[in-house]
Amino acid sequence: MSQTGYDFAPKGKPRPVCQPGDFLFAAVALDHGHINGQCNGLLEAGGELRWVFDPDPLKVRAFQKNFPGVEAAQSLTQVLEDPKVKLVAAAAVPSERGALGIQVMRAGKNYFTDKTPFTELGQLAEARSVAAETGKKYMVYYSERLHVECAVFAGDLIQEGAIGRVVNVLGLGPHRLDAGARPDWFFERAKYGGILCDIGSHQIEQFLYFAGASDASVTSARVANYGHKQYTELEDFGDATLIADNGATSYFRVDWLTPRGLRTWGDGRTVVLGTEGYLEMRKYIDVSREAQGDHLFLVNGESEQHFALNGKVGYPFFGQLILDCLNGTENAMTQAHAFKAAELCLKAQAAAHRIG
Repeated sequence: MSQTGYDFAPKGKPRPVCQPGDFLFAAVALDHGHINGQCNGLLEAGGELRWVFDPDPLKVRAFQKNFPGVEAAQSLTQVLEDPKVKLVAAAAVPSERGALGIQVMRAGKNYFTDKTPFTELGQLAEARSVAAETGKKYMVYYSERLHVECAVFAGDLIQEGAIGRVVNVLGLGPHRLDAGARPDWFFERAKYGGILCDIGSHQIEQFLYFAGASDASVTSARVANYGHKQYTELEDFGDATLIADNGATSYFRVDWLTPRGLRTWGDGRTVVLGTEGYLEMRKYIDVSREAQGDHLFLVNGESEQHFALNGKVGYPFFGQLILDCLNGTENAMTQAHAFKAAELCLKAQAAAHRIG
């Protein structure tokens, strides 16, 4: 079981959507462990990992242990000049993700970045312009929905009308800090972007998705450093409220305060309230009972139900993304949605009242 969100890299069952050799991709900028989850998902969906590149050879060797057979490129240019590569997956330092994505799209490749995709609104504006200009994708690994089976199942239930119209989404995104295992950039505000920009991006993306909203406004936001004063630029707590263009509301809380006694890196939960019922996701653990995650509880006019979903749903986003890149479709996630979630987390961060 993952003990830090940093090494969160789920593995599912192979469900190829294309033939061998149809979809070659590369992994670059190995600054965050989420690159392993990004690549796992693409490989299970039938992608072929052609290259890996990072300026740090130690990171490359560690990556090659996880993905034997992938060839180390000598430069980013070598990756971008390979005409067979259709997508570049990356987990750069957050402040560098926007510029890298622009370089990838201008080279004629689709880009798949770890969240948060930007740390400044100017980076987002430039990426929006280049994505429209090139027709290439700037996709984001919002893993707390895309790589969690109970969240995938929840989306299906909501779309089927199991709880009626969604009116509120409550998101809880606690994480374990494990400061000694974190790179230096993690504690530099300009590089990680702030807690609402960083892990808050998961919560805002889920709100938009589950509520079926295309836009929202931030009505309040707060950040604080309650327990880690030695890291002067760290925010270990943040929360925000939003209202969507369709009237749905949300409150979410994110933090780096997960206690050592929890058996995993964070007790992530989402509660979605509808006009005809509600559901709760217990994503990574069922505290004091099962260490296994992916539990969903549904209550509506028909019954109350518990679904244990680990290993039963899969992660369809990755196959949909491959087919979107090959066919020019937008079934995995629209570009507008990916950018809107990024925009709102940046706005929440900018609007946040700093406690203390």
